[in-house]
Amino acid sequence: MTRRRSAPGTRLLAVLGLVAALLAGAAAAPATAAGKPTVTLSKSQAGTGGSITVKGKGWRPSALLMMLVCGRSTPERGVVGGTNSCANADGLAVTTDSKGTFSKKLPVAEPPVPCPCVVHVATVTGEKAQADAPFLVAGHPVKAMPKEDTGGRLTMVTDTRLEGSSGILTWFGAPPARTFTFTVGNVGSTPVKDPVFQVGTSHGVFAPQWEEQQWRGTIAAGRKARIELPVELTAGAHGSYLVSLKYGGKVLAEQPWGVGRPWGVTLFWILLCVVVPAAVFRIGMAVVDRLRPRDRGAAGRHRGAQKLTDLTVKLPKLRTPRPADRPAPADGGPDPSTTTLPWFTPDTGPGVPAAGQLSAPPDNTSPTKGTT
Repeated sequence: MTRRRSAPGTRLLAVLGLVAALLAGAAAAPATAAGKPTVTLSKSQAGTGGSITVKGKGWRPSALLMMLVCGRSTPERGVVGGTNSCANADGLAVTTDSKGTFSKKLPVAEPPVPCPCVVHVATVTGEKAQADAPFLVAGHPVKAMPKEDTGGRLTMVTDTRLEGSSGILTWFGAPPARTFTFTVGNVGSTPVKDPVFQVGTSHGVFAPQWEEQQWRGTIAAGRKARIELPVELTAGAHGSYLVSLKYGGKVLAEQPWGVGRPWGVTLFWILLCVVVPAAVFRIGMAVVDRLRPRDRGAAGRHRGAQKLTDLTVKLPKLRTPRPADRPAPADGGPDPSTTTLPWFTPDTGPGVPAAGQLSAPPDNTSPTKGTT
């Protein structure tokens, strides 16, 4: 046999093709490692009360995940109805290692809706990621999945925003409210009329509380529309919240919302703790002052002084005759207008010297016998 020797150009092309294939494989390996996270189960079915081992890889390192058994779900369509279709009370949390993998046992529980079921794993904090693995709960009802609307389909066009601000009433505990604004486009083949969105708010690691809101209008195929939906929290809410938007069973967008603490409520309670004890103290002191017994001695003295005042007031006033009405003394006696006490005379009044005596009487007594 005669061997045909390949041309040098053919060999060069073969070598270049091999190098290109190796480079493509090397580039595809990191992409696969950093691709969508996956979940595998130790059993495809189990009954209530049992447990299965859930393993995952391709997740973000040191990420906090939540594992749930959800009904009315498939890996292709996801969890229809959100976490309301899952056995939330029997879910478990797990943290990935430095390589983004985990392995943990999950108790089997019946979801609140019929199967088909999945084991749903999703991140709790940070960048959102999720994965589903098909699972059958033995003995749980099975029902066909609802038909998927293949007509009009909405997709998010612009980022979401929370518009509005808090007023003075929110500072005193009123419910915080915002307007969830976003723009969606219809990428389907038929118009979408009066779409119904689901807006959910979650706090911390808790699942969102979904509320349906209908937008009035029609979005034609290939068109987009700006949509505004009201969002309101409970009274006194504060902290970090996450507002989620869902349409057709799929989460379209999420927006964080930081709510300040209502310091007016704290100030009100501080003032209440200061004012109420002070008012009670004042009322108590007034009651004690009313009920305590009076001082009898002081009351008696007060009544005696009052009687003496009444007696003084009731004494008749003596009339003093005028000079024209005064009779002249007939025998040269004292002037009757002179006011003297009846038991004293002008000459014998106390402290008055005897008649004709201008000074103290001299010492006229004779010296005692025997004295020189």
